[in-house]
Amino acid sequence: MQGLSTSLVLIAALAVVAPIITRLLDPLVKVPIVVFEIVLGILLGPSLLGWIQSTPFTDTLADFGLAMLFFVAGNEIDFAAIRGRPISRASAGWIISLAAGIGAGFVLAPAPEAAVIIGVALCSTALGTLLPIIRDAGEIKSPIGITVAALGAVGEFGPLIAISLFLSGKQLGVASAVLLGFVLLTGVAIFLASRSRHTLFHAQVTRTLHTSSQFAMRSIMLILSTLVVLSMVLGLDMLLGAFAAGVLWKVTIARAPQEDRRVIETKIDAVAFGFLVPVFFIDTGIDFHLGALTSNPATLALLPLFLVMLLVIRGLPSLLAAPSGSTRSDKRALLLFGATGLPIIVAVTAIGQDHGFITSGIASALVGAGMLSVLLFPLLALRQLQRNGRPATSNDFPAGSSPHRTEQASDGGLPPSDPSPTGA
Repeated sequence: MQGLSTSLVLIAALAVVAPIITRLLDPLVKVPIVVFEIVLGILLGPSLLGWIQSTPFTDTLADFGLAMLFFVAGNEIDFAAIRGRPISRASAGWIISLAAGIGAGFVLAPAPEAAVIIGVALCSTALGTLLPIIRDAGEIKSPIGITVAALGAVGEFGPLIAISLFLSGKQLGVASAVLLGFVLLTGVAIFLASRSRHTLFHAQVTRTLHTSSQFAMRSIMLILSTLVVLSMVLGLDMLLGAFAAGVLWKVTIARAPQEDRRVIETKIDAVAFGFLVPVFFIDTGIDFHLGALTSNPATLALLPLFLVMLLVIRGLPSLLAAPSGSTRSDKRALLLFGATGLPIIVAVTAIGQDHGFITSGIASALVGAGMLSVLLFPLLALRQLQRNGRPATSNDFPAGSSPHRTEQASDGGLPPSDPSPTGA
């Protein structure tokens, strides 16, 4: 109990320190807050100071944080904006990335399961990290911004499908049938939700929005827990259910009054990024095996190798989705944005370690490469966009944004979804 109490207090303290560090460094360089959360977890975790130990309770909270992160990602996607050419080209590029990633995985770790783990990690794109960066740069509605959103949507949903197919422990045919059943079930639910006006539901949301009943947030937790548990019962990855829950909530609340949606998104943001998501990333740092990465020169060499592989395996195929008329700078920016990955890498390497498919050294090298990609690639991509005369990322509010949302974006977390009717 004493160890748990100490860990909880220190994790809460790190969650407060991380945004302060982010704000202090903001005039010099814009670093997503997740990088500091992971680094602080490493610093105080067993790898260095040893002040914080991972416990079953903190691990459970971290799992909730990861699920909430993917719920928000599903809730963020504007399918109307990315449908057609952006999503089809992004999907084609992702399939190439998956095949190339698994091929590279076989070279590095001949076991099929290990190859799939590496391949899935290398074909991911961090939608939750990129959206606020693109929005803060005023590119969210531009062709480049729409393309990045499509790359991120496929780069998070595609790996979840691959995990459910290849790492569920079932035969491929059985896994495919189970996955298809889950997709059809959630697809029907989303379709029905999009067709209904939900008048009584929205009225109840409005009545309780500022009371202790909090009907909207309770409904979110019901949808999220139901689809997460359903995916787990079916032997699928829980993140698939969390992602689908985000999409389902988005269409369910789409016709609610705009001001109500603003308030709800603020509450979602508070629960996710004020509590659960920081616990997940700090816990990731606590569980990071720094010794396994640095004890062997060959393992340490994997970190820059994986970083380059992210550029080649995920970045280059992302160019298929480049909008018509893209300049060379635009394409270089898309390559860098597409190669930015971290949450899926953390999730899939955790699965690999739990089942003994990959070593802690490979897992640490992959996560380290993901951290470096989040730190470096978006900044380099924004510089490429600036070469075309676009404004630099600054503290000025992009058109259509609010000071509240822009401040959250500069902190490196996911901001609330666009509350405009077109974004629903």
